[in-house]
Amino acid sequence: MRRWLIRFAVILGIVLVALALRRTVLAPKPLEVKVARVTKGRVESAATNSRAGTIKARRRAQISPEVGGRAIAIPHREGESVKAGDVLLRLDDSVLQARIALSRRELQASEAQRQQTCTGTERSQREVARLRKLTAEGIVSTDALDAAQSSAQAGEAACRAAISGIEQARASVELAARQLGLTVIRAPFDGVLADLSVELGEYTTPSPPGMPIPPVIDLIDPASIYVSAPMDEVDSARIQPGQPARLSVDPYPGRTFPGSVQRIAPYVLDREEQNRTVEIEVGFEPVPSLRLLPGTSADVEVILEARENVLRVPTPALLEGNKVFVVQDGKLAERRLEIGLKNWDWTEVRSGLAAGDAVVTSLDSPDLKPGTAVRISSEKTPP
Repeated sequence: MRRWLIRFAVILGIVLVALALRRTVLAPKPLEVKVARVTKGRVESAATNSRAGTIKARRRAQISPEVGGRAIAIPHREGESVKAGDVLLRLDDSVLQARIALSRRELQASEAQRQQTCTGTERSQREVARLRKLTAEGIVSTDALDAAQSSAQAGEAACRAAISGIEQARASVELAARQLGLTVIRAPFDGVLADLSVELGEYTTPSPPGMPIPPVIDLIDPASIYVSAPMDEVDSARIQPGQPARLSVDPYPGRTFPGSVQRIAPYVLDREEQNRTVEIEVGFEPVPSLRLLPGTSADVEVILEARENVLRVPTPALLEGNKVFVVQDGKLAERRLEIGLKNWDWTEVRSGLAAGDAVVTSLDSPDLKPGTAVRISSEKTPP
């Protein structure tokens, strides 16, 4: 009996030593995980553009002269700000000046001719009146009176023709003056000279009908810029004018600009059968210190709904079926959540977690399973 007790004690000691080694020296190392603490904050539901949007300007004038000519004055250069009415380009107008001078001389000649013709007509009318009295007295024959009346009528017609010639000459002067005005291009609104494709001494040619040519001047009003962005057709019913939006542009990474939806296209573009979109326009206030150039690509995020001070977890921490791993007493525990609003960054938690719970965010290890011993390598507390 004593021998059996000794053997039993030895076996029990071996088992205890094995268990101790397994729990200490031979125990597997805890799996390192990254966690984020559950906190309260803002969660938004948003719609983003399916393809890159584009910054555009509502007031953008691409101008070419209506007449051909040689550039003799370019008061402003690319990048300069101009006011409405400022001269942007002046063409050689010497030929048109000479044409105006000729038209004015023709007007003076027409006025002189009218004076001469109409003065003779008045004299003929007085002669007809005199002959009419003499004919009534039988002193002058009827044939003489008829000849005088015919001459007076011809004079009246010539006078009217001379008056018409004056009006025609005046119209010629006005036409020449208007053509002269076409040699000067002025800014139609306050803006920035974005492009200038002519230099002093170069000859510009107006665009022939049906054959467009590149404009000579490109004027942009930077205060009128907006973003045109294509949104997926599934979001077209949820997007409404006036909804807030966030804009981001490649030239300023990491920064966003507030805006709002101003217009939604009344139709869906179906150029691509698998990617139908609806175009929206988002306006925003440009920052004076930044240069947001028309043509720059931009991303738009329309805020459909937002909730403040709600429990939230990082969206990348969610598993299939709205589950998360929580670190509890050094081991993993699985929790099923009831969620609310959701976006790429945050998901609202309605039930299943409490503030302060440590949710695993590093889900790339295949060893993650409930009950696994873990060690927190880094912890992130959301702002």
